[in-house]
Amino acid sequence: MTTHTYASTLQWSGRTDDYDGYSRRHDLTLSGTAVAVSADPAFRGDGALPNPEQLLVAAASSCQLLSFLAVAALAGVQVLEYRDEAEGVMPDDQRPLRLTTIVLRPRIVVQGTTVERVERLLHKAHQQCYIANSLTTDVALEPVIEVR
Repeated sequence: MTTHTYASTLQWSGRTDDYDGYSRRHDLTLSGTAVAVSADPAFRGDGALPNPEQLLVAAASSCQLLSFLAVAALAGVQVLEYRDEAEGVMPDDQRPLRLTTIVLRPRIVVQGTTVERVERLLHKAHQQCYIANSLTTDVALEPVIEVR
């Protein structure tokens, strides 16, 4: 049995003696690449920086893409383009506060196949996506498929 592990490093420094005034900015390092991250502006963060909620939505989107490309390649389907405008929803009135839904909206251009076949492959990839499988959040697909 193989066990995969994934590491990240997070670093923050500052003072929290004033709840409204302390910096929410921190540095996240993944595979040697540092990314400055903050809280969402609604939580007193810096809107110019990515936040953990965006990172979670991006992880779900990326996982779906990679799963789909693998499934499509194994099925002999030629994928020419894939663009996803994913969105996560976190209502203020539900507790515990959490992303309740992530909607993935891939626009996919393929060649030499049918829309129905691509939809089946998308569903198969969605079932195999380890990020979506790891979440209690509903991850939905709303694809637009173009066959050339």
